[in-house]
Amino acid sequence: MAFSFGLRDAGTTVRTELLAGLTTWLAMVYIVVVNPDILATTGMDHGAAFVATCLGAGIATIAMGLYANYPLALAPGMGLNAYFAFAVVGGLGLSWQVALGAVFLSGLLFLAVSLLHVREWLINTIPMSLKLGIGAGIGFFLALIGLENMGIVAASPATLVTLGHLGTPRTLLACGGFVIMAALAARGVAAAVLIGMLATAAAGIPFGLTTFTGIVSAPPSLAPTFLQMDIGGALSLGAASIVLTFFLVDVLDNAGTLIATTHRAGLMRPDGTVPRLQQALTADSGGAILGAALGTSTVTSYIESAAGIQAGGRTGLAAVVTGVLFLATLFFAPLATAIPGFATAPALVFVACLMARALRDVNWDDMTDYLPAVATAIAMPFTFSIAAGIGIGFIVHAVVKTLAGRPGEVGGAVWLIAAASGAKFALQ
Repeated sequence: MAFSFGLRDAGTTVRTELLAGLTTWLAMVYIVVVNPDILATTGMDHGAAFVATCLGAGIATIAMGLYANYPLALAPGMGLNAYFAFAVVGGLGLSWQVALGAVFLSGLLFLAVSLLHVREWLINTIPMSLKLGIGAGIGFFLALIGLENMGIVAASPATLVTLGHLGTPRTLLACGGFVIMAALAARGVAAAVLIGMLATAAAGIPFGLTTFTGIVSAPPSLAPTFLQMDIGGALSLGAASIVLTFFLVDVLDNAGTLIATTHRAGLMRPDGTVPRLQQALTADSGGAILGAALGTSTVTSYIESAAGIQAGGRTGLAAVVTGVLFLATLFFAPLATAIPGFATAPALVFVACLMARALRDVNWDDMTDYLPAVATAIAMPFTFSIAAGIGIGFIVHAVVKTLAGRPGEVGGAVWLIAAASGAKFALQ
């Protein structure tokens, strides 16, 4: 085992890798509670979504460890699951089967781009400002959903949104959960989000808001979601932009995670390139394809892997450990499915705050950089569409750069996406 993962060359040990894998799992296991909760709003079977989440995360993470030898864990992406449930199914009225078909096709497209070496052109020609704006915008999108589920934000016919009823037990407990997560995270506790959710759910028991039926049991059936994707429906003209959005967000999210984590782990080359990039991207795209087949939204690399890297993880052994733990989580379905929405909502807001940090790296000295980034970030929650936010941001970038006399700074991929988005907006 030590030889196959190159532990000695990486300057690590089996014990360190085991600890790192456990740390990463603790940092991101909240997803097995939050993701089924989100997907269930589309009509998907909650138990099957839980199994799909655990299997997708476990198998894809093990594949990343064995094939790419990176300490990176994968799971259904936050933001992508919200886009799946609230924008594609809830907003556009498509079935969850068609949405799964779109995820499946986006994974195939990602795989083709990875194998054909088009990924460098796509990733490199999209400016960093737009990448940062997309990351922050998805965070704001999540925040709006989380705040509504917490009861802090409510609909208003006069002002679109307004302050909710803060004195209800659900809202007070949810706010307390957020405070717990923030306090523990500030103290460096890897399982801050998980502990916060469990504490909030437990506090709801005296109010009759939480009902626990057990901790361990056989996993629920996967049959309600397994191979249920509607690829034919996803191939229709109306769903083409959805496939593109899933694909684009997955590519950019994966690229950002790879860059951030490999740099932190000291695995990046001196010239800034990432070794074994194709293997990593192939594992990531395979995760998206697998997840759709199982019945979950896009499976992608998680920035929470940095927690395991901080604990010393340097090889794929850490990822294998994390993946095995996700598979073992299958047997904790009663505990995961009993955690109510008011306990998972603070996790959405907490993750949103972390994602919003992307805006700090925007070049605030160049208006042609920060205007498109901010436009992208604020358009996503206010249009309640990640796809619309990306389209608006790319159009603003192309127009502002051109009018500023700097059209040469607009990459080919930006022109392509901006033109396609403009045509879509004009025809809708």
